Amino acid sequence: MTLPKSTAAIAAFALTSLAAASGPASAGYKVFVSNEKENTVSVIDSEKLEVVHTIKTGNRPRGIILSKDGKWVIVATSDDNRMQVYDTETYKLVKDLPSGPDPELPILHTSGNPLYVSNEDDNLVTVVDIQKGTIITDIPVGVEPEGMGMSPDGKLLVNTSETTNMAHFITTDGFKNVENILVDNRPRVAEFKSDGSEVWVSAEIGGTVSVIDPAQKKVTHKINFEIQGITKDAIQPVGVRFNKDNSKAFVALGPANRVAVVNAKTYEVEKYILVGQRVWNLGFTPDYKLLFTTNGTSNDVTVIDVDSEKPIKSIKTGRYPWGVVSGITPGAPDAGGEAK
Repeated sequence: MTLPKSTAAIAAFALTSLAAASGPASAGYKVFVSNEKENTVSVIDSEKLEVVHTIKTGNRPRGIILSKDGKWVIVATSDDNRMQVYDTETYKLVKDLPSGPDPELPILHTSGNPLYVSNEDDNLVTVVDIQKGTIITDIPVGVEPEGMGMSPDGKLLVNTSETTNMAHFITTDGFKNVENILVDNRPRVAEFKSDGSEVWVSAEIGGTVSVIDPAQKKVTHKINFEIQGITKDAIQPVGVRFNKDNSKAFVALGPANRVAVVNAKTYEVEKYILVGQRVWNLGFTPDYKLLFTTNGTSNDVTVIDVDSEKPIKSIKTGRYPWGVVSGITPGAPDAGGEAK
């Protein structure tokens, strides 16, 4: 049915107004999304809420982060066994960095250097000097290392090993594994609160999130999820992110196609937000007003307005979006077409 012109105009105005009201008050940010099965990174303008550029990368891009100064986007190209560094303004390849085999998730020290990389195939965390482009050392961990969480003071790195079902506490001064904490099956992400008081570890197959006290190095709480009409085995926690004041955590629940909103003080689940299919990882804009979810099998991201805790838009990306990170404001000169 075709709407009368006046009705169509009103509807269009309402959608435009909703997007404008829900978006950040600033000029917007660039959001970088790695597309695992397309070998690209989609660049989204958080004000326009649309893809404005596509960067061609190496094979199987997954983990993605920004340099401390926001000038580089660093991507784990897993099937090429290396990290790739791109300029966030020109989108050109700056350089390759070494890693171990099958790098999955990177994280930077709070100082901005070195880079820590979990290598899924060799049970090591590789430490890389990003300026010199050289490996500093390798740290032995459990089988299939993945999650990488850095304490706010930069003193502790927490790595998760999917098959060993452990969270490994590693000192950044000396690169020593000082504690191995058993969590539930197939831990994926480790995320510190910004005050350093807790680190949360998601367990994909276990279906839980373990809350760990990093000072005592022990699990203090276990968070479970129940969704009416969804089988327990479809609830697979992966991405975890805290809001600005650490009062709430957002947890991506995989094939359940939901993001859980958890009270980070009482550890109670407050609500579930319906998003795209197989929601994997999460990323806030720097002002914490928008949350982007990577939805692997629907090939899109869902944009969530953080204040209302409601989805406001779905944006198509490349095939199998995996990681997401947001930083600098858009408006830099476009490189023209796809970066080579």
